[in-house]
Amino acid sequence: MSSASPPLASPTTIRSGRMRNAFLKDPEVTEIMVNGPETIYVERSGQIQETNARFINDEQLRHVIDKIVSHVGRRIDESNPLVDARLPDGSRVNVIIPPLALDGALLTVRKFAADPLTVEDLITFNTLTDKTAQFLEACVKGRLNMIISGGTGTGKTTTLNVLSSFIPENERIVTIEDAAELQLKQKHVLRLESRPANIEGKGQVVIRDLVRNALRMRPDRIVVGEARGGEALDMLQAMNTGHDGSMSTVHCNAPRDALARMETMVLMSGLALPVRAIREQVASALDLIIHLTRLSDGSRRITQISEVQGMENEIITMQDIFVFDYSMGLDEEGSFQGRLKSTGIRPKLMAKLLEHGIELTPEIFEFESLEPVKQR
Repeated sequence: MSSASPPLASPTTIRSGRMRNAFLKDPEVTEIMVNGPETIYVERSGQIQETNARFINDEQLRHVIDKIVSHVGRRIDESNPLVDARLPDGSRVNVIIPPLALDGALLTVRKFAADPLTVEDLITFNTLTDKTAQFLEACVKGRLNMIISGGTGTGKTTTLNVLSSFIPENERIVTIEDAAELQLKQKHVLRLESRPANIEGKGQVVIRDLVRNALRMRPDRIVVGEARGGEALDMLQAMNTGHDGSMSTVHCNAPRDALARMETMVLMSGLALPVRAIREQVASALDLIIHLTRLSDGSRRITQISEVQGMENEIITMQDIFVFDYSMGLDEEGSFQGRLKSTGIRPKLMAKLLEHGIELTPEIFEFESLEPVKQR
């Protein structure tokens, strides 16, 4: 975490009700974190910074929270102390209050990007390189099934949105999310969003319900914002039964962990399948895992692109195609100079791309050696 930044808002701003102007309309702020009435953090340029903004007291913070929650048709109180919802402008809001929040009400707002990032933006930010962008575009157009993995705040949804932009215009795309964040520009996009239970505990529609329904909608592609539970089984079955080119994201720390997470989520479906059968489903369905990492300098980078090659005995086999070169060290400002480099291995999935008339130049996969560490 960096040192405290210049204040984004004074206590007077909060008292006068101009929090929206101070935070939500600041283009450099991507996330707002209210830790009780006296502590407000924001994220800008990938770094979390404390502000000197304050609410007057707990009552004023609760008043703001109640207004936000009621605006999206929800209620928050001691019997229902958690709310996760999407605001009308697309921003995501999470609220948790006492007795679950021990030190006062907590409010987190992840702002919605009115202008979604493009692949050119990701190249500019060094999230990926020209070579890897060409490769990933070919994989999407070649209808490969892929998982985007990474920890919280690593840019998985942003990357999923960019990759989805490569889907041809003539395809019917169904997107499924807990809170709608994807911004696909194609014309034939059908957007589905899950729904929590109402105050009486009825009416809940979960991601798995929507995945099952999507299969009856004649989709060419299914894009799931995040796989968290039993819907993983339905996704894998869809990928294995003609819905090639489907994509989703998974929370994990490494590409290999993504496979383990998929296994665990399939078991959450309640279907008693042997572990080997689950692994065969995963190995057969998935082609590619794209892993993102949030580095210590605040940047979000794709650090591994790995091919899922199949089964060997009881193990799913993988092969790294591109890996991030950490050995290039840091520059004078403490920013990573490394980038994705090819391992020099031509992936087996090239055969699938050829079936769709897509051929990549051998130069994309030429081996790039790791560089010696540069001292600051």
